Amino acid sequence: MAASAENQAVDLGLMRGVAGGDRAAIARLYDRFGSLVYRMAYQALPNRDDAEEAVQEIFVRLWRTADRYDPTRAALVTWVMLISRRYLVDRLRRSRASIKVGNLDEKQANPENLGTGTESASERDERFIHLMQRIRRLPELQRTVVTRAYLNGQTLRQIGEELNTPLGTIKSALSRALVRLREGGDLSEESAP
Repeated sequence: MAASAENQAVDLGLMRGVAGGDRAAIARLYDRFGSLVYRMAYQALPNRDDAEEAVQEIFVRLWRTADRYDPTRAALVTWVMLISRRYLVDRLRRSRASIKVGNLDEKQANPENLGTGTESASERDERFIHLMQRIRRLPELQRTVVTRAYLNGQTLRQIGEELNTPLGTIKSALSRALVRLREGGDLSEESAP
């Protein structure tokens, strides 16, 4: 728990710096989440120019709303992804493009939980936050693999090399994690990766 409280304090300090216009804090926020936000935008929008423009707009939103960040409600990565997702959905709706919620959610949620499309943005946001909380409760290797593969966009081979772990073990950890997330069972049980 100490590490979690420490991470919350670091994230809160970062966002306070962003809210105060500290250029170094803004640069750290971009360094930490820029590639993640770009990948989300590039998946949702038709071309690189639109994705790059979206990233700029999302970081402006993050800067403008930084004072509202509360680490007790959501991890910083969850909050950044939520702001990004809201912006992308709004942009797609405004442009009257056919939005495919699955494209934005497929790497972040279980397809069975996507709903009928009649749910509100707050319901989808709440479900997304719940999913991120469940990911945090996975055993360490499973959590690491899911986070790096789906949130950081790394290949399983890259993850294996960085963790100095055989590719088969990485694949197995991902498979088990996805089964646990899909089934919605007790994630707190420690088990082999």
